[in-house]
Amino acid sequence: MSTYLIIAKREVASFFDSLTAYVLITVFLGLSGFFTWLYGSDIFFVGQASLQSFFSVAYWSLFFFIPALTMRSIAEEKKSGTIEMLLSKPVSDYQLVMGKFIADFELILIALLLTLPYYITVSFLGPVDHGAVICGYLGMLLMSAALIGIGIFSSSLTNNQIVAFLLSLFIGLFFIIIFDVLAGDSTGAFAQLFSYLSISTHYESMSRGVIDSRDIIYFLSLAGLSVFSATMVLSKRKIVE
Repeated sequence: MSTYLIIAKREVASFFDSLTAYVLITVFLGLSGFFTWLYGSDIFFVGQASLQSFFSVAYWSLFFFIPALTMRSIAEEKKSGTIEMLLSKPVSDYQLVMGKFIADFELILIALLLTLPYYITVSFLGPVDHGAVICGYLGMLLMSAALIGIGIFSSSLTNNQIVAFLLSLFIGLFFIIIFDVLAGDSTGAFAQLFSYLSISTHYESMSRGVIDSRDIIYFLSLAGLSVFSATMVLSKRKIVE
């Protein structure tokens, strides 16, 4: 078994042993289910069998859910001192960060798989655009990968989980809201740049059933850059020490 998977397996096990995963997944399902089916979205009265309401709700649920999931990734290891033990073994900084990334992504995947009953229920209401649903779920996974990367990077900067959570939200705000607002207030090249940097630009097109290589490249690049940055933070820390 590769080092990445060993670290990921250890991380996932610690989540479920501490009930953290159960609590976070329950909160995510509760909030997304409540706002999709019972409040605001009126999914039963939109006149068509669609999960568009759920994708809109999940967009914001994941924005808060993922920082809460990733805040402990490296910050807790620093605070408890176990990161010294991990990095003293034949484990590179990159392998540690990627192991954490894979573990967090697995938990997001589990949470999203548990929302499949929403899809099954909607399919009973009428004909469903299966392509749009698949694209919507793919968009959520790609967006989650980007937000997980940001969360792990934030966690690598501190040994305080609350600080990591707030920092992840702060950075996420730029990609979720601020770049979108700047795009609307700008013109020309700057408007195009800010629009491209906005997560909502890429997520919304995928949630409507449109797959564009530029959207996939954007999410993967953001996730990769965040993982690289977290790795550099850990490497710099070892050099300083």
